[in-house]
Amino acid sequence: MKHAYVFPGQGSQFPGMGKNLYETNEKARELFEKANEILGFRISDIMFTGTDEDLKQTKVTQPAVFLHAVIAFLCAPEARPDMVAGHSLGEFTALVANGTLSFEDALKLVAVRANAMQKACEATPSTMAAVLALDDAKVEEICLAVTNETGEVVVPANYNCPGQLVISGTVKGIDIACERMKAAGAKRALVLPVGGAFHSPLMAPAKEELQAAIEKAVFNTPTCPVYQNVVAKAVSAPAEIKQNLIDQLTGAVRWTQSVQAMIADGGTEFTEVGPGKVLQGLIQKIQKDTVVNGIS
Repeated sequence: MKHAYVFPGQGSQFPGMGKNLYETNEKARELFEKANEILGFRISDIMFTGTDEDLKQTKVTQPAVFLHAVIAFLCAPEARPDMVAGHSLGEFTALVANGTLSFEDALKLVAVRANAMQKACEATPSTMAAVLALDDAKVEEICLAVTNETGEVVVPANYNCPGQLVISGTVKGIDIACERMKAAGAKRALVLPVGGAFHSPLMAPAKEELQAAIEKAVFNTPTCPVYQNVVAKAVSAPAEIKQNLIDQLTGAVRWTQSVQAMIADGGTEFTEVGPGKVLQGLIQKIQKDTVVNGIS
């Protein structure tokens, strides 16, 4: 029996996030103030009193979601993970939770990642779409066919749970793919309100910038394995963790496969730490009888 701690990614943000932590916990207050100092602006003010629109900018969203999750974890004395994982951005939180990265270094890397991704989004008009109730293999086949026939970029990006796969690519490529997904029997193929094609080759310019920052950071030997998005298996070697974190920016988030691997390795209870309950819902769709709960 192993206790897994999992951490959400972009999309979990909401106005007022983290405010209760700040107001009720002295350690949380110190960490938020340290974060404001590191980032060079008062992100806590945007989190606590900003609007949905304020929080939607990638350069704000990513550090905001990371901070809410990591501070909630660091202020939970009962949190003792046997295994960790994070969805996309959440992988950085997971690496603080298992001691691979310090709070400060992880926040700096998240800030670099967010700014680099914002620039990549602005460079090429691109988007993502959720495909529901279509077999993964069929989704992969359609993405490949659209890419080969049109030259547009379309790739599977997030394997969220069985029957829910997010695709990523150029605006034109995604539009064509969505029509084909529906024709192939998808219940829905819905373009998402995101800034760009995350987890696709279109993030290559951001990957270079993030790689340079990751290679300078100190990665410690973790206290427990991290199940990383791009390989969907337990990883404990710092050099491997680094490489997988770099590859994640242009590679797919294999969340379904990561959760299945954690369960196969003895994971019986999953605690989601941070804003929202998205991962709790996905985990129950992956394995119905799994015990899930949350800390926010």
